[in-house]
Amino acid sequence: MPGIIPMIKELTPDRPVIYRSHIQIRSDLVAKEGSPQAEVWEFLWNNIKLADSFISHPIPEFVPHNVPPKSWHTCLPPPIGVSLADSEDAYRLDGLNKPMNDWDSGYYGNQYNVQCNAHQMTKLEYPRRNYIVQVARFDPAKGIPTVIDAYAEFRKRSFAAGIDLPPQLVVAGNSSIDDPDANMIYDQTLDQIEKKYPNLANDISVMRLDANDQLLNTLIAKARVVLQLSTREGFEVKVSEALHAGRPVIATLAGGIPLQVHDGVDGFLVKPGDHMQVAEHLTALFTDEDLWRRMSAAARALVSDEVGTPGNALAWYYLASRWAAVAAITANGGRANKLKPARRWVNDLAREEAGFPYAEGENRLPRRFTEEGMGLGVNGTT
Repeated sequence: MPGIIPMIKELTPDRPVIYRSHIQIRSDLVAKEGSPQAEVWEFLWNNIKLADSFISHPIPEFVPHNVPPKSWHTCLPPPIGVSLADSEDAYRLDGLNKPMNDWDSGYYGNQYNVQCNAHQMTKLEYPRRNYIVQVARFDPAKGIPTVIDAYAEFRKRSFAAGIDLPPQLVVAGNSSIDDPDANMIYDQTLDQIEKKYPNLANDISVMRLDANDQLLNTLIAKARVVLQLSTREGFEVKVSEALHAGRPVIATLAGGIPLQVHDGVDGFLVKPGDHMQVAEHLTALFTDEDLWRRMSAAARALVSDEVGTPGNALAWYYLASRWAAVAAITANGGRANKLKPARRWVNDLAREEAGFPYAEGENRLPRRFTEEGMGLGVNGTT
């Protein structure tokens, strides 16, 4: 797609072009001269550098070194997400997050079990039994082996912890045409269960699902705890979707995940691959009802609207209106002040220009780490 940028600029030189980098770019490898990543990025950059704005995930490490932070317009909004606004009207067309009554949830839960039957997979026993879920593609970076190991360790601790009816585990996600490793990872997951934990096979449900937003909504909203144990990650908005549903989240310090979870408040953050720590947190959440209730309430209250449709609509409408104004002035022979975010968040620019800057205490994703030389800490802050 970057290849069309030179054509746009040649045919309509006054038309602004916004490039959105929606993947995790290994800027450390891009910076190594002669590496395959450097060669690929050089090819892409020769086209991308003609664009007027570079939109990235809010992770500085995802922006290659040759994207100038000041002269080049680097904007850092969250990725396109889903509607998480308080108004119920905002949910009606949002299958991933809209509230569903028990009848609807029961219907989609049954649809899940129908697909399980078709693949001879363990079915969910909810509501008789609670369950833990990770909703993600079957990708090498999603940490699925850690999910299985953590659940197995948690089950070892369950009896001593007095958990009479231990929860099931669900590992599920949609297929994707750009997911070449999906079949391999799915098979490896089943192999891991069969060889290492055959005693748990009837308690673990592993499914590649047909695309259905309401089904994923149900799996997340009815889970007792949601996991996201990625080893590498972009932003992963599923974390905020789970928090919005009031589900405590146990997730890793990877990519943009720490921006979304308040460690110890609405969930827990662990190092990638640390299945023992995950098991410890699972045990706490299944034995301490007060802890679970506090985290569930905090999850609903603290999720940032920036990651949803309203926040993203604000950012994109702002960019469109500002660049449209620049294009109009330029087309008439005038000189316009171009947008120069210089690593700033588009939401901040939009609200400041509208006269409604973020107030102290208002829910928003952490900002300080996007400053030069800042990095993420355990709580997503620096």
